Amino acid sequence: MRFARYRLALAMFACAPAWAAVADHREFSAELNAPWQGDAVAARAFTLAFDFPLAPAPQRIDWQLVLRDQAGKVVRQWDGSAALFHEPLQVVVRWDGRLAGVAPRPGVYHVTLRASAREDGAAGRPLDDAGDADVVEQRWDIAVGQRAMPTMAPFAPLPMPRGPLSAAPAPAALPYTVWLGNLHSQTGHSDGGGALENCHGAQEPQSSPLGPAEAFAYARGRGLDILVASEHNHMYDGSDGTNPDADTLAARALYQSGLAAAAAFNALHPDFIAVYGLEWGVINHGGHMNIFNSSELLGWERNREGELVADRYTAKGDYAGLYSLMRAQGWIGQFNHPAAKGQFMLGGVALGYSADGDEAMALCEVVNSTAFSVNTTETETRRSTFEGACNKALEAGYHVAFSSNQDNHCANWGVSAANRTGVLIPNGAQPGRAALIDALRARRVFATMDKTSQLVLSANSHLMGERFVNRGRLTLAAHFASSAGKQVAAVAMMEGVPGRNGQVSVLSEMATVTIEPIPGPHFYYARLTQTDGNILWSAPVWVDQQVASQLPHQAH
Repeated sequence: MRFARYRLALAMFACAPAWAAVADHREFSAELNAPWQGDAVAARAFTLAFDFPLAPAPQRIDWQLVLRDQAGKVVRQWDGSAALFHEPLQVVVRWDGRLAGVAPRPGVYHVTLRASAREDGAAGRPLDDAGDADVVEQRWDIAVGQRAMPTMAPFAPLPMPRGPLSAAPAPAALPYTVWLGNLHSQTGHSDGGGALENCHGAQEPQSSPLGPAEAFAYARGRGLDILVASEHNHMYDGSDGTNPDADTLAARALYQSGLAAAAAFNALHPDFIAVYGLEWGVINHGGHMNIFNSSELLGWERNREGELVADRYTAKGDYAGLYSLMRAQGWIGQFNHPAAKGQFMLGGVALGYSADGDEAMALCEVVNSTAFSVNTTETETRRSTFEGACNKALEAGYHVAFSSNQDNHCANWGVSAANRTGVLIPNGAQPGRAALIDALRARRVFATMDKTSQLVLSANSHLMGERFVNRGRLTLAAHFASSAGKQVAAVAMMEGVPGRNGQVSVLSEMATVTIEPIPGPHFYYARLTQTDGNILWSAPVWVDQQVASQLPHQAH
């Protein structure tokens, strides 16, 4: 799984060729497993998982776990440190479910993990003073005590191309079919496709014989409707650094072969959408993003003859230039496992806003299951959330919807966990990549940690993903359906202001709420937590609230 990335000193591995010395892909990861429900007195164990598979030296991990009540007040805190090198590390923190010896007030509490890594023996700093890009932060909600279940609006569940809801649409249902997919994975064309018996991390680039054709067949055979093979753009030279012996013609041909494999698979399987694209960028001083529909290999690396190992030059770390190119070409993207600090820098600001980027970036990963899982039964519990970073992008002015993916590097594409991105494609539309891209461009998606559940947000007569002008009252309704009989334990209707660069807040804990917003721009989305702790996020709606006397104009 991808988390906040660390800008650590880079070292050469003695067993690797010289051109592999620059490990652009090196990363430290921290995960928090915070059970939604505790026992009768709210007691539970929090599991902290740390990993740094390519660390050049033993690391000292400093961590802090903070429990806050409904008002955001800190009510418990745990601190610690541990040694880490080569092997993953787990730390279990037990809470007896009490505060100052008494049972806490029932409600939804928040538990936050903050962690940083430093070379063992090096001078450390308190977490509060650590560099912006050097701290992983993970936050999950937990239920404390007995709470009343929210009342949900009636909802006719949407059909799916295959599966338990594949029958004809229910009467009065929305005119869409839900396609469930994993929009982030790698194959043997970059650092994915690792054999399950020995896959412990990212693979040596292009070392696996399992490419996109095998990945698409695997995902379809396991019940997915969509798989995106998003290959690292800087690995088409066969390295994680820069290969001076790179065959530029072979690199470009490999990318085109991936596009051809997806097109051929779609032609044979109209019940599945195969997409081959790019994961552009690096971790160190960068940030990964998917580009779903580029017909060209983009890159910055050159071989010793100065030949570009790509079809088109894009400067490493130049997000402003990339956004401009994407907008001009009609390419759309996704912020992959974003961090709120130190990534996607533009104008010196992390997740900095640009009009080009706003046009190009359609999605933001809100949750991922761990990237190096070898689980094939959809029961992986290691995962991480990026809602804080996605909210920062929304507050900056980006019109992004939430996605939920797996970032698979092992040969278990889409099945390590049950999380999916749900894409609403119009009934009767010709299935395929074009229909998917249209839906993503319209932000008609929801993110779910449970493939059996659906979430759709409506706003008056508008659907999630839309941008519209409103006058007077606005009724927001979160519509939930589960083919497995799951129930909703908590609802949070969230609100924010695009371009404010402030904080997203909870508007209401009801599934349906009617308000009259103050004049100006707003966005709203719904977050639902099931009784089993799995969470769903709707896409936002963007509302330009006007007073009745204002003349109509186009929403922006």
